[in-house]
Amino acid sequence: MMHPSARTLCMPIARLATLLMLCATALAAEPLTYPRHSNGADPEAYVVELLRQALARSGGDYQLQPSHRPMPQSRAEQSLEQNDGSVQLMWTMTTKAREESLLPVRIPIYKGLIGWRVPLVRREDKDWLAKVHSAADLKPLRIGQRADWPDTRILRSNGLQVITSQSYDSLFRMLDAGRFDLFPREVVVVWDEQAQAAKAGLNLEVDEHIVIHYPSAFYFFTSRARADLAGHIERGLEAMIADGSFEALFQQYHGATIKRAGLERRRVIELENPDLPPQTPFQREELWYRPNAPQ
Repeated sequence: MMHPSARTLCMPIARLATLLMLCATALAAEPLTYPRHSNGADPEAYVVELLRQALARSGGDYQLQPSHRPMPQSRAEQSLEQNDGSVQLMWTMTTKAREESLLPVRIPIYKGLIGWRVPLVRREDKDWLAKVHSAADLKPLRIGQRADWPDTRILRSNGLQVITSQSYDSLFRMLDAGRFDLFPREVVVVWDEQAQAAKAGLNLEVDEHIVIHYPSAFYFFTSRARADLAGHIERGLEAMIADGSFEALFQQYHGATIKRAGLERRRVIELENPDLPPQTPFQREELWYRPNAPQ
């Protein structure tokens, strides 16, 4: 039989052991750094939450954190390709080149809505696009894009004029200053961006006439050396698709905006995407949002 004094001694030791185990577990969590999009409010809070929930279901042990400073896509892509440890994953539009140099998780984060673009225009030009009925009608207009976005190549491959900047934030100021005529933005972010621009004193409006469409997908990407991480992300996302939480989160963040966009009321300007990899899983209908827009 244990002496009472020994039992008293064992109790704090047991508690200490439990605390040490909890600390060891916390320390074992691998920090995952993703590239910060821009300063200020996170415009991609949905993606971060989707990733957090997927990793929680994946069986892995990870701790998400943004990069200390905003990081261009090209820099993040280079970091992952070299596996230099600056970031462990990124999310961006897929291209043939990216799928060759990085490891994609082929589940479209925005269910394909990333390829449905509603233009921002200057307030005084809000009715300019009422006369646009085809891609040919867009050719006289100058379109703003960031230099390292895949959209730049897509638009130019369709014969459109593109004015680029290295800075995401400067594109809104350039549009306001008349450096170009329209800035096509994702349906899921355009009204938030217009509101932020208004706070900065910029006179920009969301066009109500057209939507520019090209087939595309936004994926999570990791280094090719991190098949383990890509596998965990994929398993977590598949679990969310299966239990309905993916769709619930998508609707929570984007349902009202999709309704506001009224894609079915807009003229659809169809463009080709020569950069789209053939492995894009269009056969899985549950992965895609398909607006009932007139063609």
